[in-house]
Amino acid sequence: MSENPGKTGTTRRTFLTASAALGAATAVTPAATAEPAELTGGRDWPDGPGERIRKQTPDKELRRILAEVDPRRLEATVRKLVSFGTRHTLSSQTDPVRGIGAARDWLFAEMQRYAAASGGRMTVRQQSFIQPPSPRVPEPTRITNVLATLRGTGSPGRIYVVSGHYDSRCGDPMNATSDAPGADDDASGVAAVLEMARIMATRAPEATILFVAVAGEEQGLYGAAHLAKELKGAGSDVQAMFTNDIVGSPTADDGTREPGVVRLFAEGVPTSETPEQAATRQSVGGENDSPSRQLARFAVDVASNGVTGMTVRVVYRRDRYLRGGDHIPFLQQGFPAARFTEPHENYAHQHQDVRVENGIQYGDLIEFCDFPYLAGVTRVNAAVLWSLANAPGTPKGVRIRTSALTNATELVWERGAEADLAGYEVVWRPTTAADWTHRIPVGDVTAYSVPLSKDNVFFGVRAIDRTGRRSPVSFPIPAP
Repeated sequence: MSENPGKTGTTRRTFLTASAALGAATAVTPAATAEPAELTGGRDWPDGPGERIRKQTPDKELRRILAEVDPRRLEATVRKLVSFGTRHTLSSQTDPVRGIGAARDWLFAEMQRYAAASGGRMTVRQQSFIQPPSPRVPEPTRITNVLATLRGTGSPGRIYVVSGHYDSRCGDPMNATSDAPGADDDASGVAAVLEMARIMATRAPEATILFVAVAGEEQGLYGAAHLAKELKGAGSDVQAMFTNDIVGSPTADDGTREPGVVRLFAEGVPTSETPEQAATRQSVGGENDSPSRQLARFAVDVASNGVTGMTVRVVYRRDRYLRGGDHIPFLQQGFPAARFTEPHENYAHQHQDVRVENGIQYGDLIEFCDFPYLAGVTRVNAAVLWSLANAPGTPKGVRIRTSALTNATELVWERGAEADLAGYEVVWRPTTAADWTHRIPVGDVTAYSVPLSKDNVFFGVRAIDRTGRRSPVSFPIPAP
């Protein structure tokens, strides 16, 4: 995005090719493939202890789920949401055909329809609250999130959240009457969430998945903030949250297209950490190993492959400049969270009034959405959510013992409660590598000593079940 938009020839193609190659390298290739020096830390690094990490292979059920993602249904959902004229948070809540109330009621009915096929595993509710006056809310206003909860069959207390925001806006964030189609921002994200809810309603994941259409995003992330606070107050074990915001087109305002790429924004030092906690993380070099970045690495592992047809391009930032999405309130509550969004944004149409100037249409119109691309983003989300919900939970209480000077490294952690838990793997990588390079299967234990110095590499621990599904990695902090 920093390149001259006019240079769309060799220079830009070279840059994009190099970016794709780097993404493939950091996803970690099989042991038989030569690794670049920047990944392994150089030729002097040993090829052990352990073995090279290989990407996780999707199971048959996940392949069936991905095959059911339908671009036509995604388009129908976006068209329906656009048909409400405006979905501004301050628009009518009682008009049956125009405004946010009509959109809310339609979303609720759709999710109830999906839940009817779930055999009682999926329940749907409206989560309403009164937002007090704020800079973009001039008077007390009811805001409603629409939630579908698919309860897990094995570890129902472990929760994974996926969302899109169904409110929209035009150029003036306070204009609640003018047309605001919000096709890309963010009917596209809501369509992805609904499509996953439809497909997964007939399945039985081990952990709980929460599919959410939130409101109040354009006025201040209010719907997501309310949901995050409710989950935190209930002591919920939310192990991941993903928001899908502006995921409907791979085309930038300069015409650049990357139809096989979706960005995933993931913060470093967690927003919720105290200065003392942040200082501890920085003292051990853990700035690049937050829970959110482990989620991002997991997403690359399970979704950047031929099965989804997409590449997940991780961006090491909380969000874009001058912008913010619904993952941020979850980060503020201490939950791991990240944002999916298209590779380039079309600022010529985003948050623009619907109009025609010199024969050119402006506004967030459905004509600028690409539904095969949106289907690819939906498949990425589905692969990540299904893999998370059926793998063991992320290990907790992972510590690295630092009480003695030694060239070995001792790690300890808490055992998970999953019935199909097979054991754990210690993973490690050179400090200059972007992703984990080696794994050491250690069995069903809660402590392990690695014959490798903690001063030279980064370590992590992940759980594995009897079918070979692996959890995200948990990065250790020094034991007290």
